[in-house]
Formats: sequence, C-alpha cells, structure tokens
Amino acid sequence: MFDLDDKYVENIEQKFNLKRSIAKEREKELFSIFNEDLTEEEKFALKFLFAYMPLNDMADNNGEFFLNHVRKILSIRDKMPWGKKIPGNSFIHFVLPYRINNENIENFVDVIFDELYTRIKDLSMYDAIAEINHWCHEKATYIGSDIRTISPLTLMRTAIGRCGEQSTLLVAALRSLCIPARQCYTPRWAHCDSNHAWVEAWAEDNWYFLGACEPEPKLNMGWFSGPARRAMLVNTRVAGNYPGPEEITLAHEWFTEINLLDNYAPNKTITVKVVDEEEKPVQGATVNFELYNTGQFYPILKLTTDSKGEASVTTGYGDIMLHAYKGNNWGFNKISVKDGESFEVLLSNKLPEDGVLEFKMVPPPERHEAETQATEEERKNNDLRLKEEDRIRTAFENTFVSEAEAKELAAELKLSEDRVWKVLKNAKGNSHEIAEFLKEETKKFGEWPLKLLESLKEKDPTDTFRPVLKDHLIHSLPLKDDYSEEIFIPYIMCPRVNYEMLGAYKEFFQGNFTAKEIKSFKSNPSLLVKWVKTNIEVLNDCNYYIGYAAPKGSFELKKADTPSRHILFVAMARSFGIPSRLEPSDKRPQYLENGQWKDADFERVVDETGHRPAGTIKLKLDSAEAQKPEYYGNFSIARFEDGVFKTLDYYEKEFSLFEKGIEVIEGKYRLTSAVRLTDGTVLVRFTFFTVKENENSTIELTYLEENNEINIYGQLPENYELIAMDGRKEDINENLKEKGAVVAFIDPDREPTKHILRELKELANEFNSWGGKIYLIIAEDKLTSSFNPNSYKELPLNTSFAVDKAYAKLDSFTKALNSDIPRKYPLVFALDNSGAITYKSAGYKLGIASDLIKTLKA
Repeated sequence: MFDLDDKYVENIEQKFNLKRSIAKEREKELFSIFNEDLTEEEKFALKFLFAYMPLNDMADNNGEFFLNHVRKILSIRDKMPWGKKIPGNSFIHFVLPYRINNENIENFVDVIFDELYTRIKDLSMYDAIAEINHWCHEKATYIGSDIRTISPLTLMRTAIGRCGEQSTLLVAALRSLCIPARQCYTPRWAHCDSNHAWVEAWAEDNWYFLGACEPEPKLNMGWFSGPARRAMLVNTRVAGNYPGPEEITLAHEWFTEINLLDNYAPNKTITVKVVDEEEKPVQGATVNFELYNTGQFYPILKLTTDSKGEASVTTGYGDIMLHAYKGNNWGFNKISVKDGESFEVLLSNKLPEDGVLEFKMVPPPERHEAETQATEEERKNNDLRLKEEDRIRTAFENTFVSEAEAKELAAELKLSEDRVWKVLKNAKGNSHEIAEFLKEETKKFGEWPLKLLESLKEKDPTDTFRPVLKDHLIHSLPLKDDYSEEIFIPYIMCPRVNYEMLGAYKEFFQGNFTAKEIKSFKSNPSLLVKWVKTNIEVLNDCNYYIGYAAPKGSFELKKADTPSRHILFVAMARSFGIPSRLEPSDKRPQYLENGQWKDADFERVVDETGHRPAGTIKLKLDSAEAQKPEYYGNFSIARFEDGVFKTLDYYEKEFSLFEKGIEVIEGKYRLTSAVRLTDGTVLVRFTFFTVKENENSTIELTYLEENNEINIYGQLPENYELIAMDGRKEDINENLKEKGAVVAFIDPDREPTKHILRELKELANEFNSWGGKIYLIIAEDKLTSSFNPNSYKELPLNTSFAVDKAYAKLDSFTKALNSDIPRKYPLVFALDNSGAITYKSAGYKLGIASDLIKTLKA
C-alpha cells in the first residue's frame, strides 16, 4: 500500500494498535469511524495517521475530523493531473498529514482547495507551486509574534503572521492541491538571533525551496538563501518512520527528523564521543548541540549516543556547545567544527563549580555564492504581481473593525474608547466576532466582558469565538467576590494558561464534579493535586512537536504529557474558584492558598507547606558604560536540573527587576552574558553560582569588551540629496555635520526590513539620545498599497522616509564603497560627521540597530 514495504506496513499496524490502546478512554469518539464503509486506501491512510498521531490530537479531536481529511485528500489526488504521479512514499508523508507544526488543527483542505483549484489546475506542478505562493501572499504578510502557532485559516483571517505561521499556511495550501510539501527550519541562527522557517515543495522528482508568502520570480530563490549558507542545521520533522534518502538525524518511534543542510550550506559530518571519568564510552547519553541565540544557549539538536558512546551529525562550519548528560552525570565542551571530525565530552557527577568561564562562539563565515537568477523582465513582472497582491490583502484588512467603528461601539456601550479599540485592533479579521461578544454581554455584565478580553494574550482574539468567551465569563463571575480583581481576573477568569488553544472548559469541569467535591478542592487544593496525579497518566514521548492539549481533551483521554497535565490542573483549579497559574519563570503549576503561591508539585517532594527552599538572585551591572542589559537579548539565567541548564523565562522583564532581586528555588545557576560582534561572533561569559535558602546571591553582570576600532568603508558623495515622501529635498551632507547619520535602503513589505524597523522602534530612546538623522529610503517599485508611513510613529524622532525613484541614490551610494556589497534589502549604513561610511550591512540580520548604536557611539 502506497509503495511501502511490508515491514513498514506491519510497523504501522502495530503502532496503530498501540495508539488505540493508549486512547481507550475515547474509543468511541476516535475509532467508531472504522465501523463505516471504508475503502482499503481510506482504512490504511487512517491507520497511518492514528499510528503516528500526537497524543494531544487524540485528546482534542474526534474520528470524523480525520476521516473527512483522508477522504478529501484522496479525492483531490484523483482530481489533480499529477496526483497519480506522486510516489506513494512522498504522498503519505508529505501530502496526507493534516498537521504541519504545532498549530491548532482544523479543516483547511476544503477552504483552500475551493479557492485555488481553478487557478492552478492547468499549470505544471512547478508553476502551480509558484502560483500557490502568490495566493498565500494575497492572504498574509510578516509580523513577529509569540510562539503559539495560529492555524492556516486563522492566518488567512488575520492577514499577518510570523515565518512559522506563513510556512504552515503555504505547506497546508500545497498539500491541499496534492503537492508534496514540508516546512524547513533552521532552529536557531549562529550569526544572529532568532530563527527562520521556509518551505520545500516537490515537483517532477525534485525538491524546491521558497519563502512562504514571499513569492520570487522563480523557485529556489529567497532573501534567506544567503543567511542559510551560514546555518548550522536545517531540518524538518516527518510523521512516521520515514525511509527517505535524506540524512536522518533522529529516528524516533513516532517521527523522523531529517537534515536538509546539504541543500543550503557548506557542511561536514562530525562525531561526538561521550566518555565517563574512566574514559569508557557512555551509551544512551543525550547530547545537546547548542548555539548561542537570544541571550541563551539553545539546543538545535538532541541525539543519543550508541553502543560506542558516539553520535554523529552533519553541520555547518561554526562553533557549537556540546552538552551531554545521563542520569546524574553531565559535561560540556565548546568546539569549532572546522578543527576536526571527532570531539569528546567527559561526563562527571560533580555539580557545577562556582566561577567564571569566558570564550567566543564563532559562526560559519559569510559567503557570497552564485544564486538562482531571474531576468529583469521576470523581476519586474513579479514586483507588479506583488503590488497587486498587497492591494488585495490591504482591501481585505480594510474590512476589519476600524478605529472609528470601535470608538462608536465603545460610546454605545459606555466603555473606554482606547481599551475597546486595542482589543478589536488585536482581533484583526475576527474583530467583528469580538465586537458582537461585547455588544451581547456588556449589557448584562457591564465592564467584565472587556476585562476578560484584556486578560488574554495579544494573539488570542484572532481565533477565540463567542462560545469560548461566554463560558469563561458566565461560569467565572459567580466566583468574583471571593478575591480582589488583581487575583480574580488573571488567575480565575482568564482562560489562557500557557500557549494552548483556548477552549471552553469551565462549565464542563464544574458539571463533572459534585458541589461537595468542588468545595473540598477549594478548601484544600492539595486534594485536587492528588486527584490529577491519580487520574491523569503522564506520557511524555508521544508528541513530535512542542504543543499543548486543551484541558477538556486531557481530562477525557485521562492521559497527557507533562505540560498538558500542568495546564489541566490550572484549568480545573480556576474552574473551581482556586487561583492558579504556571510560575512565570519555570512554568511549574501553582495555586494560591492563604495569600501565598504554593507548588502543585507532581514530580518532586515538597514540604508540608507546599514551598521549596528558595533564595534571591540580585544582579549588579559592573559598568555604567556596558551595553543595556536585555533578558533574552544579551543575558539570561539558567538553573541546573537533571544534568542540563534550563533557562528561566523572564521575557520582557526590565533589568530593574533583577537589580531589586528575583526569588528562585535553591540550587546551582548559570548567568550567561554576551556581546554579539558585527560579524556574528559572540563574546560569552558564564558565571556559575549557588543559591541557598533564605540567602541573597549578588552576582555581577559583566560584558566582555569588544574592539571598538572603526572601519572606513567609503565616503558619502557630495550634494547627496534625497526626496522626502512629502516632496521636500534634503541634503544629507548638511544634516550630518554634528552627529552623523544613518542611511537605509529598505523594502518595507519584506521580513528582513520589518526586523530593522522593529529594532529601530525598540531602541528609539538610544537613537534619540544620539540625536542624528535616520533616512529610510524606499525604491519606487517597492512602494505598495500596504505601506503607510503614518503607521511608524514609534520610530526615533529624527527619522525620515524618502523615495529613490530610479535607484540613482542607491547606485551612487554603493559606488562610494571601497568594496562590493550585494543588493539585498535592507542595505544599512552609518555615516560619521564627515560623511565617512563607518558601518555597512546588506540583507537579513537581527541586531543591526544595536550595531548602529555601538558604531555611532564609538
């Protein structure tokens, strides 16, 4: 079946039976579909999906959903001219799956197929791939957001999303037209912060890459192709025991992880050997391959050593931190891949010793190699299409509730205009649904519906609907008099626990327990901890993505992974009127009792008060001249647990919090501080220290000094005039004599430019203190209907937008350089007060604004 060998087919049958036994609590809801009249293909396809299905999907969905998906995909295969040409192995692994990443799953196939079929049915597969991406660009463009991945249909409704969501939409669209597709990730960049996701699609025996929702004139083109040549890993996860030709980095029981780096970057295969203190190989040790990124060391890959104590991987020519552990034994070793093929990590059971370690992390070198080229006519035609697609998307966005309509609604409901507009603005394409919720419920409950909406994360209003909101409003308000609003709103009424898909659960949980049981839980929350521990079995190895089941699904399945069990506990506690949360820094479940947060600890033993021994960490910046400390920017704190350092989550917390002191449980900790140089190299400082119960640990936050020598890359031409967007002429030479200037040529609708614009906003105060001018120049053909300069009011004060009508300004600027620079937007330059070019950057890179500040100050 589907060209799979007998052993694989047998394996699928065994895993299907295992999953069926795991999901026995939902036997009827999930497996009654097999009593229907199924073809052999339908039955096998369903068994494949169930065999490798994440536990969370069995908790949150019914069998009808999966049967409908299978039938639709098989019917589309029969309808498309290339359907029967796709090898069965590719079809079942890269077309059939309903899930792409960790998005909320829903029936996207019908919607997308109906929109696209007539548009691509007469095209070749190659041209169909490109056309589908143009359709995706009509639907969505880039914006950074939190880690919860919205579904393809939600992205279509909101019109903006991060790269992981854009690529999820494109893969879903391609599969909906029976084109094999997969989402590709570089888990973390080595040369700058963050990561990136794009798509590979199969046509006529070849895989092609493309930027999701970012159509280029041809396939195998993308702004990220340059950065990808500096990647240390490009991978994708495939449901099933995929036997494809690519390098397999992880052959897991439920999924296969394949390494696609060879398609993008120079690489080599290295072997890591893990040994104990007697130099004997350690089998079964976990090896984390870690990169410095966002102020911490992030594992881009985890491998297990074989009988020789070895693990091998193909990676790029940069530095890696190897961190190995097994049981109570652990060890680490920073390596440079270019230095050899074999490396060693020594394991010891000694706890980390207090002290300091300083070193460099060097990324793979920047490379300028030949790329797929398009003719001038192809580029021009593509740019015209992009403009039209921007117009289509902008027209759709204009159907969202406007600020004027929001204020009108607020006046009608006697609510704050600013607060109502903020909620509806965040809801985007779902704003009319949220407005109806406010209309219906404000008359009954006053300001409480608005307070409920304000308790959600920014992204939540885009895919949360009235039944869910009503459940949490109506079944929480009877409990409001038990606590102050500061406790009631975030820890009882709010449905958001972590990053799970929001659902209705309060009425459900309140109806599944007697009033007597609920009263006992509320008077003694430890009884609820015991109930969850007794009744919910933890299965941590059945999900092949980082996701979270909905509380109701975990309850019905009676099984959950650890994060989902924690979410279930918090949801049940809130439903019963017990204030509950996940502790912000390390996500352990807690409940409020007698005014104190207590751990609902399922794994570890705590004392009878529910508290763990704790102390305080205070950070002291060692120099007023040091760079501005930013958590997840240039420093982080990690606790040593189970052989690894686990980063505490203090996202968006100001440094003043750490100066005042943060309470943490006692143990061994590591402070990571780092300075990223303009070439991507990182100067790292580890400070290892111990936190003891009821003691303060004051730790110096020290940044290693970098070489501030200024390079001169060229000289600004004389009489360099720009035409501002309001028509005024400005001569840069006249305006840089005191402070210098920043000149950037941008493409505002592309992700790389959106990053630099965001960074300029975030560092606006620093640029304002500098006081020089910032010129953002847009090539005339890059101006689209979606660009509105008035929407960038948070940029530094001395920022001006200008237009380069025929690239004359860009051409004369690049000619002034002493060396070539690729024409990749954004092209960013810093000028001193004599017009000397002291900084240059081309294309995608995070941290450009920070680099500019350093250069301008120097």
